[in-house]
Amino acid sequence: MAEQVATNITWHEGTVTREERTGCLKQTGGTVWFTGLSASGKSTIAVALEQVLIQRGHAAYRLDGDNIRMGLNKNLGFSAEDRAENIRRIGEVSKLFADSGMLCLSSFISPYTADRDAARAVHDEAGVPFIECYVEVDLAIAEERDPKGLYKKARAGEIKGFTGIDDPYEAPENAELVVNTGEQSLEACVGAVLAEMEARGMLG
Repeated sequence: MAEQVATNITWHEGTVTREERTGCLKQTGGTVWFTGLSASGKSTIAVALEQVLIQRGHAAYRLDGDNIRMGLNKNLGFSAEDRAENIRRIGEVSKLFADSGMLCLSSFISPYTADRDAARAVHDEAGVPFIECYVEVDLAIAEERDPKGLYKKARAGEIKGFTGIDDPYEAPENAELVVNTGEQSLEACVGAVLAEMEARGMLG
């Protein structure tokens, strides 16, 4: 957990309650956190899920790892420390989106258990629903897909500290949901996430 550095600051409470936001949007804001290897299918599922939710009249927004690194986290690299700060920031942003009543779809490799647990913790502390979805796939399948050519570069030594090659991926042990994109269709994966969101009361 990051240390509070700024001093002489005070939390400014508002008057709008989460229940009022829920009533306006007819849904309960929450975060679905997609984690898995590069090329596991996290972003593909999140894109499809966002489209389905919007078509059904829900307010949803997708946060993607590469996209966030082009803006908010453009000053971070891929060291363990920078990875931790990347996930810390996006955990906080996801919580804010979810607290506003949005259905936040956060798609990040987030390879370390401690960092994912910290993202969960900020949601739990705020009383905001959090679903960890492990997008499982065999490394061989991810490498075969390799849409960005990253595994090829990592194997050639052109990328150091690449998750799954020379940096570890700590698979979730207690994720609310596990989908396997090597065995399940995109439609099945999206359906499984929707069912979990429904069960958690996030869809109204």
